Amino acid sequence: MAIKRNKRFHAEVATSALSDIMFFLLLFFLIISTLANPNVIKVPLPESKANEKTNQQHVSLTITPEKKYFVDKDEVAFDQIETKLLTETKKLGDNTVVVRIPFDAQVQELVDVLRIGMENDLKMIIATKSDS
Repeated sequence: MAIKRNKRFHAEVATSALSDIMFFLLLFFLIISTLANPNVIKVPLPESKANEKTNQQHVSLTITPEKKYFVDKDEVAFDQIETKLLTETKKLGDNTVVVRIPFDAQVQELVDVLRIGMENDLKMIIATKSDS
């Protein structure tokens, strides 16, 4: 009498652990991408009702409330801003500079920076935050 087996061996891959790992990786990358901000220097920006967002990468000039000047993330003395801006804009091939200045800064600080841009034919954009 021949006895046949009804149960055949099937290879299975346990995927429950893989979905947990993918979920944690997704959370990790979402959190990191929201924290990765090119403008690491915190400056209280002026508020504006009509502001425009740009997706292009521009040179950033930041003036802190302590009157320290940063081109992108590098601290620069005021008398060296012009040369640093020119070298950075030539690297990117774009003559646009985003000026990040505190909302309570003196007007003379802004005028001095804008004068540098005007003399060197740079397009200066003042960064603002939405008032909502």
